[in-house]
Amino acid sequence: MSLKIYTKTGDLGHTSLIGGTKVPKSHLRIETYGTVDELNSYIGLISDLIEDTHSKIILKEIQDRLFTVGSSLACDPDKEPLMKIPDLKETDIELLENEIDRMNEVLTPMKYFILPGGHIAISSTHVARCICRRAERLCVNMQEHGLFVDPLVIKYINRLSDYLFVLSRHVGHLLKVEEVSWKPRING
Repeated sequence: MSLKIYTKTGDLGHTSLIGGTKVPKSHLRIETYGTVDELNSYIGLISDLIEDTHSKIILKEIQDRLFTVGSSLACDPDKEPLMKIPDLKETDIELLENEIDRMNEVLTPMKYFILPGGHIAISSTHVARCICRRAERLCVNMQEHGLFVDPLVIKYINRLSDYLFVLSRHVGHLLKVEEVSWKPRING
């Protein structure tokens, strides 16, 4: 017996947080974890576009952590202590930092802003980075509106955007795609 994907419970524009609390689908919490879900989908796309086995393994780990982040954001914070929700750890952030350092060892130091592009894998990684930054802004917006967000979630998403930027450069390096520096037009 298979489970039906549709429940019809959201047809009137409301959904339930983990814990059962009903909120409008336009709620900031829903927008935030929806953006994390969008990011997770783009991470999957990047993994499909690149050949580097090591990066694919790291991206799979990141996708798992993004499900953890989404669970945290989708949970009613008043009911969370009663539930078994996966959590982030400082070691998850250290993994990203170690990967950034590892990739930077083979990259030329940046001396200019880089225009996204040159290969679909590079461009897609930049799109993911931008979605990640939007997720971070939404998490901060939640905090500013008094909605609980685990500080480690914001730290992880911040570091993940850094990772994605360096990954875009690393993918270009592996593909031997020359970076295009931004040359601002100066009226004179």
